[in-house]
Amino acid sequence: MAANANPGWLTSDRVEALTGGHGMLNIPVVAACNVIAAELRRGVSPEVKFADAVRQPIDDLLAKSIAVAKAAGADGANAALIAATLLYLCGANAQVGIPAGNRKLGSSARMIAGVSRSGLAAVPTAKMNNKISGFAAVAAVYDAMMKGELSPIQGRDIPEGVGGGVMVGHGALGEDFIFPGMAERGAAIGTKAMMDAMSGAGMPSQKFLSALFGAAAILEIIHPDADVAEEYGPYGKVTTAFVAGSSAARTAGLPEKVHVRITGKEVETARLIGDLGLILKDIGGPTVIGIMALDEIISVFEEGICGAGAGPVNPPLGHVCGDAVIALMCLLQDGSTEQSVARALRDRRLGFSFDPETAMMAMNIVARKATQICNGPVTEALIMSSTPMVTKALHARAARSYDDLMAGRSVGEIVRTMDEERQLLVETRGSEFLSKAKGTKIKVHFTRIGKGARRSSKMAARWLAFDPALDAEVTVGDETIRMEGIINAVIPEVAQGIGKERAPFLTALAPIASELLLAGNVIMNVTIPAVVAAAMGKMSASDAASEAQSAGLISAGIPGTKAKAEAAALVAVESMRL
Repeated sequence: MAANANPGWLTSDRVEALTGGHGMLNIPVVAACNVIAAELRRGVSPEVKFADAVRQPIDDLLAKSIAVAKAAGADGANAALIAATLLYLCGANAQVGIPAGNRKLGSSARMIAGVSRSGLAAVPTAKMNNKISGFAAVAAVYDAMMKGELSPIQGRDIPEGVGGGVMVGHGALGEDFIFPGMAERGAAIGTKAMMDAMSGAGMPSQKFLSALFGAAAILEIIHPDADVAEEYGPYGKVTTAFVAGSSAARTAGLPEKVHVRITGKEVETARLIGDLGLILKDIGGPTVIGIMALDEIISVFEEGICGAGAGPVNPPLGHVCGDAVIALMCLLQDGSTEQSVARALRDRRLGFSFDPETAMMAMNIVARKATQICNGPVTEALIMSSTPMVTKALHARAARSYDDLMAGRSVGEIVRTMDEERQLLVETRGSEFLSKAKGTKIKVHFTRIGKGARRSSKMAARWLAFDPALDAEVTVGDETIRMEGIINAVIPEVAQGIGKERAPFLTALAPIASELLLAGNVIMNVTIPAVVAAAMGKMSASDAASEAQSAGLISAGIPGTKAKAEAAALVAVESMRL
């Protein structure tokens, strides 16, 4: 109980900063999920209506969601993006109506948030080590446009007085030729430009963001509400946004349909990309962490087109909000309760995560921190889901630490053993998961995990995550190879074309290595033995925490562990005095 009195004592991640929006925006996402779940479950409509009215229920939903996201540290544009995206996933339409009474979800969110319009060229992608902006897509689209390669019809060829009005906008020339032609070509050009620019910046060409920015780039230019020729779909049901989304998704190589985790709800990828592109081009100027939050929200889809927070790898806690979005979607199903959703979330994590205990602890920490901003059905479901497993995990480590200490083992020995078991669990479950996903045998075992691979600084020598020295034995199919100096030597070599036959083996080990190198997200293997030792009077709280941190090569891979363990240990010592 001492270790879990403050959720921040069980992680080396800076979760207090997250409640102010510093570093990531997962807490604003969880808080907004709470508000939306509560409002929609009491019957408020998320529909964006073609109404001759100043205000409608969706505006109140946006206002409440944006307000709570801002309270959790999101700035106006990021809060608007979070609220609009979540409401869209919950059934709000992205656009309706032409012309007076026309409403767009993104525009409404931007105005309610009180932020200015911003061109897509100024909007950054999520950070994947580096990041780029939508300028790549915008520049490519404008280049094609000025070369006469974007529109199938040139404006100078349209009879004087005809173009720019209803005869084109609602006629065959616009709806059947110009608008869909530009949507298809522009989205493809913009998407390819984003993928090329990402590659040129030493980044993976992330398909979802490339398609999203590609669609948004052309939707800034073309008539975004226009109906199109019936070959694209039923009249009145399909607009240029759908055509742009379809072209962008196809160019990026995204699946035709995606499905919400647990509920199985099916969504057309073309519609998803087109509608989100429409929202993005209207939303204002979200920042890098705003787009990262969007990326994590979209991890709600089981195809894994983006986001890390939904697993199977457990990321830093700033990324953990996928479970909250899944919970929101589940809570809106008929007959659902917080208890039924909690069980479904737990079952998914137990079957899906490389390290389920870490996943549930991460869920619990983030949910409890989010209640500092806003409580509600989503955080209740997350806490109900994770608390039983967290309780079991902490109790098991406390009992084991007590028994081992009584048997004469040191705190350091106990911590090392727990971390070795953590490594084995991740290697075993990760290999099984990847074998199933890839349809071939994959087995990964790290024969060396050490610090200070290439640097002499005290920081690199002390903390695993900053300069890891990894050697591994990796099997893919019938072939097994051994690699030494994976991060400091092998990866740079392969990236420069040396020994490229090793690439598939690096791809196989990467998710498992990531899980272990990010293990400071949950430090119960360090905190609990230190707390128990101090409570038993075996050593001081400070000494116990120091020894545990030194021994926790994997779990104490980033700074901050000792202070957390010592704080919890002091509470335990005081408890024993009462």
